[in-house]
Amino acid sequence: MDYYEVLGVEKGSPDKEIKKAYRKLAMKYHPDRNKGDKEAEEKFKKLSEAYAVLSDPEKRKQYDTYGESGFQQRYSQEDIFRGFDLGDILKEFGLGGRGGSFRASGSQGSPFEAFFYQSGGPGGAGRAAQQPVKGSDQTYELSVSLSEVLSGSEKTISLRRENKTENVSVKIPKGIKAGQKLRLTGKGSPSPYGGPPGDLFLIIKEQAHPVFTRDGNNLTVEQRIPFSKACLGSEISVTSLDGKELKVKVPAGIQQQSKLRLKGHGLPSGPKGGLGDIYVRIAIDIPKKLTDEQKKIVKELAEKGL
Repeated sequence: MDYYEVLGVEKGSPDKEIKKAYRKLAMKYHPDRNKGDKEAEEKFKKLSEAYAVLSDPEKRKQYDTYGESGFQQRYSQEDIFRGFDLGDILKEFGLGGRGGSFRASGSQGSPFEAFFYQSGGPGGAGRAAQQPVKGSDQTYELSVSLSEVLSGSEKTISLRRENKTENVSVKIPKGIKAGQKLRLTGKGSPSPYGGPPGDLFLIIKEQAHPVFTRDGNNLTVEQRIPFSKACLGSEISVTSLDGKELKVKVPAGIQQQSKLRLKGHGLPSGPKGGLGDIYVRIAIDIPKKLTDEQKKIVKELAEKGL
């Protein structure tokens, strides 16, 4: 769902406007004011989920960056409601103190179950007790290469579920970062009580690259050049991550560890984001051994103050 649309605000709305919109709608659809109204209950849940995301600066940033589908891949319901205390928020709005704590935990089932049970919402305790309990979520570490980060990819993983092996296809979005999570709905543990299975969260692990190191959306590569080229300047070739031969000019007198920039040849900032840069770090190659002729030339240079 579009969280901004749910709250009836524009994407760039300030925090005060988002809070005001949620307060107004929460008062309208609160379960205590809509006894037995299932539509109002569902509306209230959506409003609270939208506010849990848009009231948190980091979650809102992720939602704005990756959009609805990308955000849902990275955040489970538990992640969305982590640190979000619905009871305290509703007290602040003057909606009574029966909401109870709404901080997300590792418990199974919907994070709204505790709220509707404690608040005396639609169906009360009997309804909450009858709700099917969701299976527990599982995590799995998934390694990706920098090439897959650059272009995106599709990988197949094998899951062992209920004594059976299941092959599952996973889409790796461009620009994904280490530590981010992809969600596979319903691929977690089965429910012991007949409810829906949990979800599987794939935690991204980035493989080391033999040439490039990553810094955000930028790539760094070390290029060794002889002392003479450092003094006189030159032009060198760098192979980008996608195999393109790029030319870069080395200015005369360049210093050790200086960086030269190749704009727009780095990694994407997201599925639809622009590309970062490649930074070529210069290492001046000092030979360990010199020929007699080279020694003579270096001595002459030394005599001339070089």
